[in-house]
Amino acid sequence: MAKLVILNQGMTGRTFDVNLDRTTVGRVEENTFQIADASVSSRHAEILLQGSDLLIRDLNSTNGTFINGEKISEAVLKPGQTLRFGQVELKIDDGQPIAASAPAPTSVSGSAPAPAPAPAPAKKTVDGTMVIPRGVSLNALEQSGARPASFDTNAAFSKKTNKTNKYFLIGGILVGLIIVGLIIFLIKQASGGSK
Repeated sequence: MAKLVILNQGMTGRTFDVNLDRTTVGRVEENTFQIADASVSSRHAEILLQGSDLLIRDLNSTNGTFINGEKISEAVLKPGQTLRFGQVELKIDDGQPIAASAPAPTSVSGSAPAPAPAPAPAKKTVDGTMVIPRGVSLNALEQSGARPASFDTNAAFSKKTNKTNKYFLIGGILVGLIIVGLIIFLIKQASGGSK
């Protein structure tokens, strides 16, 4: 039985047994194989079990489906190849020792100068970028005391706003009193002149 193993940091070692004729892969729960990652589309791809072959079909995903770094719309995944949904890398584990030697062919096709050590830095680079799409957890925000303090500048702004409002209000009242005084003066002048 074929098994897909996630290689990304934070999800390393997470596996999925491909034992259904049709397996859907995506970010939302209604998929057979859910990968909760921002780079994976809601309904990203499907895996069709055809005998001992795994046929991977992209479902018009935003970030694409790749086998050994090449974007595919439909292809057969063979042991030792790297499958990628968005930024999430997976390997097929069929119980054969081929999976252990799989990183060398991937690194040779991806970057020719480095033989065997090349996959580790490449994975670390991909793993490092995977932290960014996930964002900050609610717990991290609640525990962080510095962030709310930086947003606590409203008190300084409200004091300035209140002081400005006071001056504006006092100025408006003075102008209003002057206008009322002028109106009363003009009414007295008009009534005095008509007698």
